[in-house]
Amino acid sequence: MEKITKMIVINSSKLLPSDVAMKLYETKDDIIVKETCFGIMVSGERAILDPLLANIRKLDPYGIFIKERGFAPGEPFRCRATRRGGARPGFHNLETEDKILPHIAAALKALDRGDIPGPKKQTKKLDIDKLKAIIKETEVSK
Repeated sequence: MEKITKMIVINSSKLLPSDVAMKLYETKDDIIVKETCFGIMVSGERAILDPLLANIRKLDPYGIFIKERGFAPGEPFRCRATRRGGARPGFHNLETEDKILPHIAAALKALDRGDIPGPKKQTKKLDIDKLKAIIKETEVSK
């Protein structure tokens, strides 16, 4: 079976990372759960994690974001304990992504409501002769 690790980024007013962690622990599946500053990392077999995380995301579909991570929790290459502290590689990117999550959530809500924006209306460029006429009018009125 294929072992994977997923990051659950929580940007929700309804849930805390500990709430989601408790739901994961309650499943009693063979998974590893680690709470982090941005949410949770969870590792296990893909066949177990994919349906489990689909159910977890239903807790707050606009506040829980899930993506795959290339390394398991505690991987020496990424772990701060073995690298003598500091931000782990990729943390600053994740921090930047976290700032735009409310915008993504708003867009997902709008999409679910059917508020899909259409193509932008093309505006006609101002004709040069009309611009010259406007300039002359303003010069005369001064």
